[in-house]
Amino acid sequence: MPNTTEKVAQDMANNFSEEVSKLSSMNLDTMADKFIEWATVSGVKLLIGLIIISIGLKLIKKLIKHFIIILEKRDVDVTLRRFLQSLISGALKGLLFIFILGYWGFDLAGMAAIFASAGVAIGLALQGSLSNFAGGFIILLLRPFKVGDYIEAGIYGGTVEQIGLFYTQLVTIDNKLILIPNGTLSNGSLINYSAKSERRVDLTFSVGYENDLSHVKDVLTNIVNRHVLILKEPVPFISVSAHGPSSVDFVVRVWCKSEDYWAIHFDLLEQVKLKFDEEQITIPYPQMDLHLKKGDLKLE
Repeated sequence: MPNTTEKVAQDMANNFSEEVSKLSSMNLDTMADKFIEWATVSGVKLLIGLIIISIGLKLIKKLIKHFIIILEKRDVDVTLRRFLQSLISGALKGLLFIFILGYWGFDLAGMAAIFASAGVAIGLALQGSLSNFAGGFIILLLRPFKVGDYIEAGIYGGTVEQIGLFYTQLVTIDNKLILIPNGTLSNGSLINYSAKSERRVDLTFSVGYENDLSHVKDVLTNIVNRHVLILKEPVPFISVSAHGPSSVDFVVRVWCKSEDYWAIHFDLLEQVKLKFDEEQITIPYPQMDLHLKKGDLKLE
């Protein structure tokens, strides 16, 4: 009996081994056939697609380089050149990959529906960023300011260092970096101090009533005429502007190159004070007179 049981078990094991061998042989044959089919059809398409991508990227690079050369010859601003370079390069590369996905047999209609749904969700989540992107495009298109201009927007002021797609970078006089959203700049009011090549410096100087007004005016005129940075045209304007409670006010208005504004501003303040002291022209300052009547002070 035991020998019979062992024989049955041995026969079952042999049959199982044969079946496994047959199944393995069939799977290997099937896998080999499928691999050959893939290599002769899909594999070739994959290889051709990769070659097209490689050639397409090189062509895009050359086209962008040629486009930038054309913009440089037309003296297009460097900020706008970089923006257009990134935009066109991204668009061409996107079209190339969409073409390759279609060539490889992907369902572009289904992918488009997925991307459209994702785009709506992303758009709702990034409304502020999209607004800044649109603002950056408007700034680059309308050019209310450029790199190197000194502007004021709201409570912020500084020299424009870079106009990005989403933020504009300002550097303050004390070398602080300020990032202002492009949406804010494109929708709000701003002052561009560098837009014009010339600016006017307005200063007011006060003198005491006891001074000779003609003498004061001559002193101010000599200071202005001798300053090398002050323009001769338009003609400087110097005149009495107001009779104050304790002083006569003179207004001095001179024109200069925009880049010389602050140099002239501080130079005139310093030179006028020194010259007034030299000419003994008094500058009034707050004073208080005390009048004591007899009997007001009591000494103990």
